[in-house]
Order: sequence, then structure tokens, then C-alpha cells
Amino acid sequence: MMNTFIGNLGHFMVILAFVSALVSAVSYYYYTRASELDKPSWRNFSRITFYIHGFAAVSIAFCLFEIIYNHRFEYFYAYSHSSKGLPVHYMISSFWEGQEGAFILWIFWDVVLGLIIIHTNKFWEGPVMLVFALVQAFLVSMILGIVIGDLKIGSSPFMLLREVSEAPIFQINPEYIPEDGTGLNPLLQNIWMVIHPPTLFLGYASTLVPFAFLIAGLTLKRYSEWIRPALPWAIFSAMILGMGIIMGAYWAYVTLNFGGYWNWDPVENAVYVPWLIMVAAIHTMITFKKSSTALKTSMVLVIASFILVLYATFLVRSGVLGDSSVHSFTDLGLSGQLLIYMLFFLAIAIFLTVKEWKNIPTSEKEASVYSREFWIFIGATTLALMAFQVIVPTSIPAYNALVEIFGGLSNLAPPADQIGFYTKFQLWFAVALALLTGVGQFFWWNKMSKDDLKNALVTPYIISMVLAAIIITLGKVYDITYIVIVLSGAFTIVANSTILLKLLKGKTFKLAGGSLAHIGLGMILIGIMFSSGYSDTISINMSGLTYKKDWEDDLNKENVLLWINKPLQMKDYEVIYRGRYKKVVGVPGYVKADAMESLEGINEALALENIEVDGNTYFQKGDTLDLVLEENSYFKVEYYQGEALKFTLFPMSQPNPTMGLISSPDSKKYLTKDLYTHVSAINDYEEPEWNDDQFINAAPGEQFFINDFVTQFESADVVNEIDGVALEEGDIAVKAVLSIMDYDVKKELSPVFLIRGNQVGKIDYIDHDLGIKVEVDNIVPEENKFVFKVNTYQKDYVVMKAAVKPMINVLWLGTVIMLIGFSVAIYRRFDEFQKMKAKGLE
Repeated sequence: MMNTFIGNLGHFMVILAFVSALVSAVSYYYYTRASELDKPSWRNFSRITFYIHGFAAVSIAFCLFEIIYNHRFEYFYAYSHSSKGLPVHYMISSFWEGQEGAFILWIFWDVVLGLIIIHTNKFWEGPVMLVFALVQAFLVSMILGIVIGDLKIGSSPFMLLREVSEAPIFQINPEYIPEDGTGLNPLLQNIWMVIHPPTLFLGYASTLVPFAFLIAGLTLKRYSEWIRPALPWAIFSAMILGMGIIMGAYWAYVTLNFGGYWNWDPVENAVYVPWLIMVAAIHTMITFKKSSTALKTSMVLVIASFILVLYATFLVRSGVLGDSSVHSFTDLGLSGQLLIYMLFFLAIAIFLTVKEWKNIPTSEKEASVYSREFWIFIGATTLALMAFQVIVPTSIPAYNALVEIFGGLSNLAPPADQIGFYTKFQLWFAVALALLTGVGQFFWWNKMSKDDLKNALVTPYIISMVLAAIIITLGKVYDITYIVIVLSGAFTIVANSTILLKLLKGKTFKLAGGSLAHIGLGMILIGIMFSSGYSDTISINMSGLTYKKDWEDDLNKENVLLWINKPLQMKDYEVIYRGRYKKVVGVPGYVKADAMESLEGINEALALENIEVDGNTYFQKGDTLDLVLEENSYFKVEYYQGEALKFTLFPMSQPNPTMGLISSPDSKKYLTKDLYTHVSAINDYEEPEWNDDQFINAAPGEQFFINDFVTQFESADVVNEIDGVALEEGDIAVKAVLSIMDYDVKKELSPVFLIRGNQVGKIDYIDHDLGIKVEVDNIVPEENKFVFKVNTYQKDYVVMKAAVKPMINVLWLGTVIMLIGFSVAIYRRFDEFQKMKAKGLE
């Protein structure tokens, strides 16, 4: 039965959230302008309206998840993004797979941050929350789903399927509800996609806080005081946004099969750019706190970081990147609305900044080359240039669309080789940053003479040269570009470690955030250089076969064909493919696909044999099994050295009707490397096209060939039981046992010949691994022979790529150390905030 109540409730809560956000914005505006006598009443009213808004926002999220969780496929959102076969954690992913769910997530985080601001920052509450409420009104408008004439405001997640689809079934039966949904994108069926989007959207939401403090400072004419409360939030924003980027990179590494963690896709760039600008803003804000310089620069960078987040949202969700990005969203008709959203806040920021520009205090003194202010300014400039170099080419599709709107024609195209294009610039920018962070730390906010600088850098320089020489020698780094990267990475690690040790000796660890973050940067640089620059593909195609005509030459060269059970040498390893497996609820590891048979129920299968792992029996033959996403197959690949089995991997693949073969890699992780393996093509044996019938006459004990396999006719036995068939009195069932030796694996095929009265039944036996179907066609007693009907199909195989990723853990460890550095810096700034609050300055 169709449930419209929950959808109506959700839509009502959207309207309530929108109206309460507008009312809250208006009331906070009057609160900022009210007299001291009237302020308490305006504050209380403003808070109440924001609380109502928060309640409505949470209710929206609850209603949408209720629709997904209870499989209410009468709603378009649940039908489009979920299915009955999804476990709960993937239902959570399906919540924010669509644009509407992503906006709801963003709205939720803004509510959380707004409530924290209300209860921690009394002085700034009015103007800051005015900005918050306006942003919330714009965000909620994205999910309003109201159409006035030709004007569409937002896209509602609570639309019924019959309101969206033009399928004839709804004209016949308006109450029709599909049995199942289309499901979650297979690429998003990963645990990292449960935590990556919320982290990323918290990062998006948090960029609003320093922006709101800046707008409040300009409004209240407190041009510099906003820095102190905004700085810890800016660091928090950079940390969370950076964490979201890292999670996305790791998700790409463990889920996508392009063999890396960063592809310079426009959607990746759209997140990377505001993070760079926010990091630059943090450094200039710190500079101002210490030396009263770079205030105007800080303002420009804080504004830019927030506007770039809005611009990133426009690029990703307007559909403008549809032809240039592999994972941008389709246009829901919100592009104009998104553009208004961005331009509105850009206009406000520019207007207030220009209006107050002459009144903003500046430092008249010039920054000496031997001061940290100078080096931080150079570092911030480098970060801004990095962002500029990425955002301009990424915006080419948006530029082309803009030209076309005004009747023009633009032939500009994004870089064809985007990895090579961006990397060659970003690499050298990163080298410059590493050197700057190494040198800049030694100034410690004081001017230094030329001699002092030399003396301070001598020891780190010598140690870093020795360290670099060791890395270059052991890693066999001969490329001059990579040698420079190792030198710069080693220098920033050693230089910042020197400062860190001094801080630890002085028991001032809370000052160590910058040093830790910069050490992480150096490690990331070295980790990227090794894992990408020296990635070694060991699956080299020596056969000369072209696996697919539409594959580029490199794909054919870097993939090997593995027949089941047939060993293949790949450099230091002998590799054997052992067949397809499934994940079964309640069973550790994987279960052979041939040990089960699919049932009509979703994710249900029948056990064809006892399910045993490590000597423990988890299910008996005939039990019903609950599968984990039955469409996923895991391909068992064993790696040997000599006679010893070194490790086993289970890369996953799923044939998808709309997206083709979806594959996720598996890796063997070592301290110094990963062996990365993914499946590029598979043999489709779900619905095989069997070859023509072949008939073979054989007596027990004879040998013959089936599909080029030597087959032994072991025996023919009368049996009293047949799986899946109830024998009646008088029935005669004869089971023939055939054995095939496939390299080191012995396979048994057991077709059955059944006689019931004057009728004959033939129960065939199929071995998908070998591509064989055999049945007893007839028995000739006078000749003591059996007539076997044989059909063959392609023997099971996979086309697979394997590569060694050296020093990949240096990259991941570097990201963790960088995030720890951000966390220490947040703690320090929060501690300062608490002390100022205790003095009544906040």
C-alpha cells in the first residue's frame, strides 16, 4: 500500500525549515541593530527560530532515511538510489548518493555548527548567525521542489515515482509500487563511502564559519578582532576538508580500478582548490596575529575559500561537467539557483570589503627577507598559484557554457591528458612549498640575520642530504625530477623535525602543530613520488593477444589472461586463478560460488554442499544462505614464490547492465609496498552460449577428451537418492562419475540417468569453471557403454592487472601526521579562545 504520509511530512518539514531560516535571518538582523535593552528578547526569538529550523532539518533527514530504510519505492528517491538487497550501511550511502540527500547532509552540518556558535560565542552570535541563517535558506531552497509556472525552485527528495515517471503503468494503476529499486551505484558500495561524504560535507559546511566571522567583523567594523574566533574554525575546516579529500583518495585506491588514488578529475579538483586557499588563509591569519600584517590578504583568502566551495558545488551539481568528469551529477534544473546562491554571497562579501577597504588597518613596515612573515607570504602565494593553475582549466566547461548562453561559440577543451597536465605544474609547486616550510619554521616570528639563518640551516641541510642520499640509493631513484622531490621532501621532514624536537624539549607540544603538518607534507611528497612514479606493473602481456578491440595498447600490454587453475609467471610470482567466490552472511572470508545455487529471493542462495571454513561448518547442505550483494563476485588469485603460497587476493567484479564491468581491486599490503591487483575482464558464465552437442560412447574405466581435458570414466552406480529429485518406488537412477584433472585440481562430474516406468529423465552436470555440461544420453547394456552428450563453453578465466606500489604507506602515514598537526593546532587555538573567553573578550 502506498504511503504518502511520510513524504508529506518530509515536504512540510522542508517548508518549515525554509521559512524558519528566513525568519531567523530577519530576527538576527534586528538583533544586531537593537538597543541593549531590546537585545535579550531579539536574541531569544532568534534562537527559538533557529532551533525550530534545526528540528525541521533533522526531521527532513529522518523522513528521507525512513523512506529508504523501509524500501518505499513509491518514492522516486528510494527507487533511484536504493534496493532491497542493500545492507543498512549501504542504505546510509544511498541517502547521500543523490543531490537532494547531499544538500540535506550539508544543511544538517550547518545546523550543528550554528548551534555550537550560538552556545560558545555570545558577542559574535548576531551577525554570524545572520549569515548562517541566510546560507541555510539558500540550501533548503535547493530541496523545496516548488514549481511556479516555468520557475522551478529546488528538487524535492519526497516526490512520488508516479509524479516523475511517464511510464504507462501509472496510467493504468496510479497506486503501482515497484517490487525493487534500481540500487546503489556499485562504485559506492564501499565502507569508505559511508564516512567520506559526511566528512567532506562537514568540511564544506565549516568553511562558512570563518567567512561568517569575517562578514560580522566588516559589519561591526571590528576589522581585526574577527581573526581570533575565526582562526580555530579555519584550521578545523582545513583539517576536515583535508580528511575528506584523503578519504576520497583512499576510496579511489581501494575501489576504483584506474590503479591509483588521484586522477585529477574535475570533481576532485573542485574540492582540492578551496582546501588550498583555506590553508593559505590560515597561514596569513597566523601572520596577522603575530605581526599585524596580511589582514587584507587574510580577508580575501577567507572569502575566496567559501566562494570556491560554492563554485565547486555549482560545477559538480549543475551538470556542466557531464562530459569531462566521470562522477559529476546530472543537471536537476538547479544550475541557475546554484549560480544565484554563489553570486549572492560573493556580492555581499565584495560590497562590504570594498566599502570598508580604506578603514581596514594595514602595517606600514616591510617584511624582511629574513622574517617568517615574508616566507609565509611567499608560501601563501604559492598555494594560491597552485589553486589558480587547477581551477582555470577545470572551469573550461563552465566558460564554454557561459559563452553559449550569450550566443557565442567556444572551442576550448580541458586538457586531454589531465594527469600529465596538472601533475607537471603541481609537482614543482609542491617542491617549492616543501622548501618554504623547511626554511620558514626557523624564523619563529623573529628576524634573523644572514649568518643566523646559515647556522640554523647547516645541520638540517647536512642531515637531509644524507637522508636523501640513502633514499635515492635504496630506492634506485635516477630521474633528476624525482631526485629533486626526494631532496625537498627530506629537507622539510628534517628541518621541521628539528623544530619539533626543540618544542618537545621545551615541553611546548601544543605549538608543534605546524611542524607536524609540514613533516606530513614532506612524507606525502615522497610517498606520491614513489607510489606513482615507480609503480611497477608486473602483469605484462607476453602472449601478443588483444583482449578487447576497444582497449588502448597500454591496457592490452599491462593485463594478463589467467585460465582457471593454470599457473602463469609474473616476474617474481607464479600466479594461479582459482575461481569465483561470494560473501555469505555469518561465514568468515569467502565461499566458492559453485557451492551454492541462487534462489528467487533477493540475496538468497541454496547451499549445494556443507559450507566449511578452516574446519568449521557454518551451514549444512540444503540450508538457505544470505548473500552479501549477490551480484558481486570475488575472484580468488593465489601468488606463489617457488612452491610456497605467499598470499591470496580476492579482487571483486560485477557485470552492470548500464555501467559495464565494475571492478574493485584487492591488495597485499607490506610495510614498504602494496601489490595491487584488479580484474579488467571476466568470462560471463551466467548465461553461456553452449557449443553444439557432441556424443561420446565410453565404458567405465575408459578415457576420452572433453574440451581438451583428459576425462576418466570412473564408475557407474545405481543410487537411491538424487539431490532435488524425489525418487518413487520402482525408479532406477544411475549416476556416472567422470573425473578430470585440471592441472593440480581434480574435478568430478556426475550426471544422472533416471528411468521411471517407460520414461527417461536426464539430469545434466555443469562445471562452470571448466565450461562443461555433460549428461547421460543413453545406456547400452549389451555393450556395457554409456552415451554421453557433451556441450562445451569457454573455460573460466579472468583478465587481470597487477602492480607493485612502492612506499604507498609513506603517503598514508604522511596524511595521518598532517591531520595530527592540524588537530594540535586546533587544540592550541581553542585553548587561546577559552582563555580569552574567561577574560570576557569573547
